[in-house]
Amino acid sequence: MPGWYYDKRELRNTPSAADGIDYKTEMRYRKEGARFIIDTGMKMDLGYNTTATGVVYFHRFYMFHSFKQFPRYVTACCCLFLAGKVEETPKKCKDIIKIARNLLTDQKYATFGEDPKEEVMTLERILLQTIKFDLQVEHPYSYLLKYAKCLKGDKTKLQKMVQMAWTFVNDSLCTTLSLQWEPEIIAVALMYLAGKLSKFEVVDWVGRNTKHLRWWDMFVEDVTMDLLEDICHQVLDLYSQPAAKCPSDSPPPFTSKTNSPTSGNNRSLNGSEKTPTSPEQPPPPVNTKIMPPSDIPQFPYQTFTHAPPPIASYGSVAFSNPVNTATAPPHLTGPPPGPPPHIPAPPPTAFPPPSFPHAPPFPPVVPNAPPPFYSNGPPPSQPHRPYYPPS
Repeated sequence: MPGWYYDKRELRNTPSAADGIDYKTEMRYRKEGARFIIDTGMKMDLGYNTTATGVVYFHRFYMFHSFKQFPRYVTACCCLFLAGKVEETPKKCKDIIKIARNLLTDQKYATFGEDPKEEVMTLERILLQTIKFDLQVEHPYSYLLKYAKCLKGDKTKLQKMVQMAWTFVNDSLCTTLSLQWEPEIIAVALMYLAGKLSKFEVVDWVGRNTKHLRWWDMFVEDVTMDLLEDICHQVLDLYSQPAAKCPSDSPPPFTSKTNSPTSGNNRSLNGSEKTPTSPEQPPPPVNTKIMPPSDIPQFPYQTFTHAPPPIASYGSVAFSNPVNTATAPPHLTGPPPGPPPHIPAPPPTAFPPPSFPHAPPFPPVVPNAPPPFYSNGPPPSQPHRPYYPPS
């Protein structure tokens, strides 16, 4: 199977970069495609796993193909269509296209061509060949819940921390973090960020021993503070980007005759052959002029039906403020907390940008939830690929 993790230099040397699309524009295309998948998944009442899987397919696809060759909204529909089948929540292609028609402008919908269903169905075969039928995708959600079950402390603060971390995981889909790090690393980093912002300090946890310097050492080996801060900055940078009109849209829709998996600016599926790239540019500096969120943003949709995980799963004592299963996750109130350690305090600014929607919320409440803690102890720690700070 192909390796799906890339360093920041590889993320700049993509087929889109070889086609003359600058890095900033490519990141905007990726975010717009991810947001479109999220919006469409919400409209169709798809689960958070299906939506997240579709977004991961989308990001992986454009590591081998250019945005000039394959319009992002056609690809997004195709990724969601395939993800629905993989996650056993299938939706008809014509229904996905119908939702897309309602969400997109006439100019954007024109990229689907004269026969949108045929475009999506043709692209599905290319997508499957591109990802080499590696269909199973893990997400940080399950790791987030597993790790939270092992933490001890104030139950109300723990609930707030988990809610905030879940929101950060949702929003991280609009970044390329799924192409950089394993889901357990992302879960640890965003729990760390949420803990700092919600003022929940983990002082004890199930399975603690003398070799564990920090709580996450029990789950993932050798996670450095530099790595955690790098992931935190990538997520927080989403909230610092002002709403702006897109200067241009994707090129015209592809045609199945000219855009085959072996034509154009594709690189080999095993990643061994590199596509000619533009001159290398240094990574952008970490944006520190941002205001970390002081609480969970209000969920913008009125059709919200899902509820957070069962509160009893985080400990033997139920939380004092149970969540209403018919409403969105509660909006946390109170004064904004300070920034995480080692991240310079940013100046005040508006949060969140009005145009940034959020991904699907917590999963529905499961009746008769299993016991709150593991019968055989916490999950074993796992190694991960090394982290090299940007030079």
